[in-house]
Amino acid sequence: MPTLSMQDYAKALYVLEQRQPGRISTSALASYLDLSPAAVTEMLHRMAKVQPPLVDYRPRRGARLTTEGQRLALRMLRRHRLLERFLHDVLGFPLEQVHTEAERLEHAVSDAFIQRLAAWMGEPKSDPHGHPIPGPDLQPPDAPGRPFRSLAPDARAQVVQVCDRDPEQLRRLAALGLRPGQRFRVLERDPYEPVFRIRLEPQGTEVLVGPRLAAALRVEPLATEASSS
Repeated sequence: MPTLSMQDYAKALYVLEQRQPGRISTSALASYLDLSPAAVTEMLHRMAKVQPPLVDYRPRRGARLTTEGQRLALRMLRRHRLLERFLHDVLGFPLEQVHTEAERLEHAVSDAFIQRLAAWMGEPKSDPHGHPIPGPDLQPPDAPGRPFRSLAPDARAQVVQVCDRDPEQLRRLAALGLRPGQRFRVLERDPYEPVFRIRLEPQGTEVLVGPRLAAALRVEPLATEASSS
């Protein structure tokens, strides 16, 4: 039976593999988990030795999840994101708090609890941040949208996902009105830096989005001809 730490590592590796397919370096995983490279290396060795192995780990080349490891990661992500949806929609927790609360709860609940919770909520497809929730079959879900930084001037789009790991950043995005579902038009893009001036729709508010906030957003393009005046 995988330990709680192995569950956390599997989930982290899955998220990192979705961002950059291929082997994940020890340093990248250590940075993501805020742990020392030595501690991460030790855990990867342990995860590679359990039966069946959870990772394929090769020193100096990094690690990637095995089929069993990916299934564990998807099981934990399903728990985490369903709990986030419940905490936000039912209990009223603000967006910047649900990630931390779900981290505390995901190891304590049973699969039977998660199954009933999902059925009660109607099998939601995404968490409050816009991340897709794996289904009960634990198949990898498709990532929604595309990076904010891919937008060109005059493009219209809708926010479909915000990064969930930085509460202060989430508060800043909320203050600017940039939540999942918000529509906007790109008015101007700096040709040398990923800095955007956008107009929220239908509010008409103009917002500057710098590199750090742009990296935290995924968007879905909209038809330009449907824009507001």
